[in-house]
Amino acid sequence: MDDIDLAILSCLNENARMKASDISKRVNLSVSAVIERIKKMENNKTIEKYTVTLNQKKLGNELIALMEVTLEHPKYYDDFVQMVKNNVNIQSCFYLTGEFDFMLKIYTDSSDSLEKIHRNIKSLQGVQSTKTHFVLKTIKTDSSIIPDIES
Repeated sequence: MDDIDLAILSCLNENARMKASDISKRVNLSVSAVIERIKKMENNKTIEKYTVTLNQKKLGNELIALMEVTLEHPKYYDDFVQMVKNNVNIQSCFYLTGEFDFMLKIYTDSSDSLEKIHRNIKSLQGVQSTKTHFVLKTIKTDSSIIPDIES
């Protein structure tokens, strides 16, 4: 991975639908070389997938909450993870060190809906405790982090 690859990734991170011809102009490389590099990064899984970023508010999800969850015992891990994967309101889940075992990022349409999600999580066997934080404002959210290009 060199600076040109990083520059290509930066273009795709900005707009995954950017044409190879536009990328080639920005990175000073031929279109065929850009396409070849992109295919190589897809094959070696540097580029895992192309996706879309949705405006959650326009979809009715006005509320974002972060929920910390502690399990009673590691034997409940698999069931908890399965519940997380099946819950469409949970956008991301992180397994942590420290006081809590998991951090969930939840998008929902109302505090009533969040209460139902919270009750569902609290009633799951093995969930010992939760702590929920309401997000007041999102300052930054990047889908991917690309290392700085050396100048």
